[in-house]
Amino acid sequence: MTNLKILSIVGILEGISYLLLFGVGMPLKYMWEMPMANLVIGTLHGVLFIAYCIWVFVVAGEKEWPKITTFWALVASLLPFGTFVADKKLFKE
Repeated sequence: MTNLKILSIVGILEGISYLLLFGVGMPLKYMWEMPMANLVIGTLHGVLFIAYCIWVFVVAGEKEWPKITTFWALVASLLPFGTFVADKKLFKE
């Protein structure tokens, strides 16, 4: 499995965890006072976010991406659905 494929998988998982955090964890915490779901999903998302950012730099060095491509891959992790778009637009062989 190539580093680019790993980045793609981590990006998809990070995007799913981001949506779960805002769509499930936050409502459970603030509407129904159930903070444990937010803690679990938030921790998972944090780990995936860090892994994604590290893997962006690994692939950027390996593929010799221009700085702007690396920048947009990192920005994608901050936007809802951003990693899904990055997977389609940036993470091609």
